Amino acid sequence: MQSEQDILELIEEDIWMMEVLKAAHSLGLPDWWVCAGFVRSKIWDTLHGFKERTSLADIDVIYFDPENLTGKEEEHLEKKLGHLVPDLPWSVKNQARMHVVNGLPPYTSSADAISKFPETATALGVKLDEQGGLVLISPCGIEDVLNMEIHPTPHFLGEVRLLSIYRERLEKKNWTAKWGKVKQGNSFLT
Repeated sequence: MQSEQDILELIEEDIWMMEVLKAAHSLGLPDWWVCAGFVRSKIWDTLHGFKERTSLADIDVIYFDPENLTGKEEEHLEKKLGHLVPDLPWSVKNQARMHVVNGLPPYTSSADAISKFPETATALGVKLDEQGGLVLISPCGIEDVLNMEIHPTPHFLGEVRLLSIYRERLEKKNWTAKWGKVKQGNSFLT
């Protein structure tokens, strides 16, 4: 696996992932993406030669709607997705309000929010366009996820408080225990 096209083909060939994307697409949300571990885990599972999918703590569906900033709407959307594809850990978040939760200046779009995820290897999203074609977004590039390296995004690298959150996430997530070939950027841990 070497390119964005390789990633797109990998996801297109996964019936379950496409079912998840079709369910999210059916909501008609503005500037929506299924992101983070949904994409990263598929890539790392494949690069490790795993036959079974690594379980996901959640399936992150994000969107950007500055007109409706209530958490209740997100709960409603999670329930809708739960009816479409039951028994999945759906997590729906409007990125137009997540800056408040994260103590950051307002995001301008879902792409802006993804660029400010903690790790470059997780700053990925996929969606179906209006014609049903698969689209990948990777504001920090795909090199780290393909090289199985964990590094903070430029945003998290730029502030001590955020770098501390990044370090705590690395410890909590312990990705190297699941994916033995993954390497952490140790220079950021000291």
